[in-house]
Amino acid sequence: MTTETLIKLRGLTKVYGSGDASFHALRGVNLDIRRGEFLAVMGPSGSGKSTLMNLLGCLDSPTSGSYNFKGIEVETLNKDQRSLIRRHALGFIFQGFNLLARTSALENVELPLLYRGYSRKERHDRARDALTRVGLINKERNTPAELSGGQQQRVAIARAIVTNPDTLFADEPTGNLDSKTTREIMELLDQLNTERGISIIMVTHEEDVASHAKRVIHVIDGLISEDSTQRTAIH
Repeated sequence: MTTETLIKLRGLTKVYGSGDASFHALRGVNLDIRRGEFLAVMGPSGSGKSTLMNLLGCLDSPTSGSYNFKGIEVETLNKDQRSLIRRHALGFIFQGFNLLARTSALENVELPLLYRGYSRKERHDRARDALTRVGLINKERNTPAELSGGQQQRVAIARAIVTNPDTLFADEPTGNLDSKTTREIMELLDQLNTERGISIIMVTHEEDVASHAKRVIHVIDGLISEDSTQRTAIH
């Protein structure tokens, strides 16, 4: 794994509301993430881990502090500029899959490419390649209702990687899956990290899921309480 720094946070805070009604979701987070890392973020409900994920994924902006992503000072960007980073450098996987119900697997995977202006043939070819990588090329015409939960999450992963992002954000990616399917999805994420070098930042509350990561941080009361490297990460 390269030692190049992908993400650098210094004194990052996020405050919701104002005055007596204010809530400090993050209280001055310092964090470095290297390119190619597989990082799990853990913590109890209300700890700030989801807020941290939203800031890292350029879905929100911090109240104070600095966030450097690949040399870009994200905290200085406006909403449209953050959107460009998401579009061109990041992929997202969600617990609820977030697939379009009446749209085929292939069309769901093609969706991010529409925003990039790819031709119909280019979208089709790249989406089929992404579905092949997640083992679902034979399901390209099926709608989400015709797929199992694990297959829907594989479609969601294909959609996340179809733009060839260098960083994937996974928010409880196995939260709606049974134990067998969870293992299959985590093996796929392991493969994307180790074989394709994609950096993965994953929020989870499940210890067995976090065991696949090479590094685990625990967030409590808006601060990182523990940061450990796992020598025995599952692969």
